[in-house]
Amino acid sequence: MKVIITGVTGMVGEGVMLVCLDHPEVTEVLTISRRTSGHTHSKLKELLIDDFSKIHQYRNQLSEYDACFFCAGVSSVGETEESFTKKTCDFVVPFAEFLAEIQPKMVFTYVSGTGTDSTEKGKTMWARVKGRTENAVAKLGFRGVYNFRPGMMKPMKGQRNLNFIYKVAGATYPIWSIIFPKWTCTLQEVGLAMIHCVIRGYPSTILEVVDMKKQALR
Repeated sequence: MKVIITGVTGMVGEGVMLVCLDHPEVTEVLTISRRTSGHTHSKLKELLIDDFSKIHQYRNQLSEYDACFFCAGVSSVGETEESFTKKTCDFVVPFAEFLAEIQPKMVFTYVSGTGTDSTEKGKTMWARVKGRTENAVAKLGFRGVYNFRPGMMKPMKGQRNLNFIYKVAGATYPIWSIIFPKWTCTLQEVGLAMIHCVIRGYPSTILEVVDMKKQALR
């Protein structure tokens, strides 16, 4: 399969990219970002664009891919609901709509997070916005849509885009995985689960941590 990945200059996207580059079923990885990931590989191609709203200019380059793993995202810290919606829902959905238009046979995976609110009515702002984004993407005409809700993740070996918190999390992961098994997983499991969703599908469009772990083993 040929896959598109966003967010590769962040922890989740970079980890998923490394899993894909190492997987025998993945023949090509196209990363779309504002700056280079800093990685090189025979399977890896990069599309650098300063504004994702200009993605329509690359129609011919994107029409032959089998899946998109949308891992880009921003923190809600310091954001209002309006500003976070612009940087999340209004960022993800138009991009997904364009891909669904040019390649409806594609499988689209969106990374939201554990605690996302599908009702869009809860008290937590970021959870409502992420839920709104999930719901909007789920209505598009892709062959398959999967919303991933990871919690604490153990980084992949070789990752460069890690902040201090995740460096500590990686070192203490064995402890957290015992205390909170339903909230912790590895980025290896996340990436494998995404690939397996493209190959085999999954009964639910929403994958919590437990689902990701199960799907990674299939």
